[in-house]
Amino acid sequence: DKVLAELIEPYELRAAKLREFLEDVKPSLRYDIVPLADPYGPAVTDPDLQCLVVSEETRRGGEAVNKKRLENGLPELALHEIQLMKDPDHGQNEEEKISSSSLRQRLLGTLLRPPRQDPALPPRPYVIGLTGGTGSGKTSIARLLGELGAFVIDADKLGHAVYAPGGPAYGQVVAAFGAEILNADGTINRKVLGAKVFGSPEQLKVLTDIVWPEMARMVQAQIREAGAQG
Repeated sequence: DKVLAELIEPYELRAAKLREFLEDVKPSLRYDIVPLADPYGPAVTDPDLQCLVVSEETRRGGEAVNKKRLENGLPELALHEIQLMKDPDHGQNEEEKISSSSLRQRLLGTLLRPPRQDPALPPRPYVIGLTGGTGSGKTSIARLLGELGAFVIDADKLGHAVYAPGGPAYGQVVAAFGAEILNADGTINRKVLGAKVFGSPEQLKVLTDIVWPEMARMVQAQIREAGAQG
């Protein structure tokens, strides 16, 4: 479940590094390296295991392993705790310990492989979708892309325009929810409409079934305009 899973080293590379480390520490050591397909791996099923090496931050995981072993009728493992090495060169926003999370942060912005030419993709316009929760940085990223020359399409603005008077969804929304959602000037009162739909999944679906297809058509029209502008 790691964020940016594509920046985690492949299993084969990690196993090779581990093998190199073990041979460097003690060439005569006998060992097995196995991939973990679940949070516990063979630790909760192998009757021959006797000890589990943990750190201060993974001790609770070791205790969870022992709980599972007892449930499976196996003896508890001895938990041998080791200290984690500090990273003297860690950055301000990186973990103090030596960790793969810091490694992934350092790789951000690094080209992992050359851009791949796909003949099935049109050369332009190249469409990037920005999504995320409130405060996640969509506006800032869109502004930066715009400063670099991107044609920015603001879906929030389209969402307002789509059922403004004269907009493609205006008549359908008024017909579906009644004249009581209108202000005196004929515009749709968003608060009144919101009160009707946000407490009712059925009513919300009625609204989105009207608005979203029209918004999609407006987005496609703007993408075509961006392509025409080069």
